[in-house]
Amino acid sequence: MNRVVSGVGMTSQRTRARMIERLREQGIDDEDVLAAIAAVPRHVFVEEALASRAYEDTALPLGFSQTISQPYVVARMIEALCAGGRRLGRTLEIGAGCGYQAAVLAQLTDEVFAVERIAPLLAKAKLNLRAIKQLKVRLKHADGRLGLPEAAPFDSIIVAAAAARVPAALVQQLAPGGRMIMPLGVATQQLTLIEKQGETFVETRLDAVRFVPLLTGVE
Repeated sequence: MNRVVSGVGMTSQRTRARMIERLREQGIDDEDVLAAIAAVPRHVFVEEALASRAYEDTALPLGFSQTISQPYVVARMIEALCAGGRRLGRTLEIGAGCGYQAAVLAQLTDEVFAVERIAPLLAKAKLNLRAIKQLKVRLKHADGRLGLPEAAPFDSIIVAAAAARVPAALVQQLAPGGRMIMPLGVATQQLTLIEKQGETFVETRLDAVRFVPLLTGVE
């Protein structure tokens, strides 16, 4: 069952609707992406003390120096992967966190794999996804920089942490015609779309963003 939060359950539909209208105003116009975000109760994925802020357009702390991304950034990254009417296909998420973005991705494709390096966060993600009866996401405790070679290749890869350069292992796990989106940079970061076209990779820089760093190893 969904976690019950005082004052949130009764208003979540209304606040979700406002969130979707705000995303439209910010330029998100892929109706499938908007519907996927509207379908996921974000308040289930945040700490109870912050549940009343779940539908604000802001990142919120999860503990362990991690955050749940703001709704606009989630929508922007997924919309870029889907641009041109493209389907997500087999999708890998690096940095599962609380499971929220994986739940949104699962509205758009039947094959979602999500990797998280922090074991307690992975446990939270499992509980949260179970609470909304989302059973399609396959979670693994692993180093995100290494991807998930046993399940590769992937049509889409989405990375929820910033690196100075694209990890070679992730590039190698992209399927032909695949797309990957991630924040690149250290002091300043930009969302970057990487597309595999034949034997070449084309990079397109998008919005300025601020993500936690993509770290090595597990804990």
